[in-house]
Amino acid sequence: MNIAVCVKQIPDQSVPGRLDPGTHNLVRDGKLILDDSDSYGVEMALQLVDRAGGGEVTLISMAPNSELSGLRTALAMGASKAVLVSDPSLAGSDALTTAKVLAAAIRRNPFDLVMAATESTDGYTGTVPVQIAELLDIPSVSFAKKVEIENGVLKVQRQTESGYDEVECPLPALVSVTAGVVEPRYPSFKGIMAAKSKPVDVLDVAGLGTGPLTSGQEIVSVRDAEERASGTVVIDEGEGYQQVVEFLESLKII
Repeated sequence: MNIAVCVKQIPDQSVPGRLDPGTHNLVRDGKLILDDSDSYGVEMALQLVDRAGGGEVTLISMAPNSELSGLRTALAMGASKAVLVSDPSLAGSDALTTAKVLAAAIRRNPFDLVMAATESTDGYTGTVPVQIAELLDIPSVSFAKKVEIENGVLKVQRQTESGYDEVECPLPALVSVTAGVVEPRYPSFKGIMAAKSKPVDVLDVAGLGTGPLTSGQEIVSVRDAEERASGTVVIDEGEGYQQVVEFLESLKII
């Protein structure tokens, strides 16, 4: 069982983010960390490979400045190797360009399954996994809260507002997981030391073989969000309920 896991390296969220004054893009220089949401996909992939009795987990990522810190964390968890695409031309890439890059990187190694988080914590588009599946021409199952593989068939409990759907599809496939799918392990000291020697294939766009790629979007301006207006204060002197009723009637709620 060979599984490719898409992981994103993001700025440390404990440090206030800042925008580049020229491009208005989020500044991503310095050390990047593994997105917490991606740790669930890594853990799920490791468990599936263990249950299959063999195979490997390959990390797929795109980041500036050949940054590896976040990938080393996932490698320390137990992943076998990583492919990182890093190219200045990809700065500020939109979701589709990101999907094209990751899909091309995934194709470099044989895979039975692709795993991803539902969405990143610094982008929140939620569209990259399904775009990757379309580019790879494989089925996609989203919002997985439980993942199993039996006799070459992917079986997923897909989370919905009213419970979950039971979905089955053949492999290869892509599945995006929710935060509750598993409990990610903490990298051990042995794993951290081993991660330093695990192979990481760092590529630019030319090495990826996709032809020229551009970011696909431009942020023309940024402004502060409007301050939330103060609410209505009701002082209850015995008739407060009536003011509440009148307010609800004005909103046509009752």
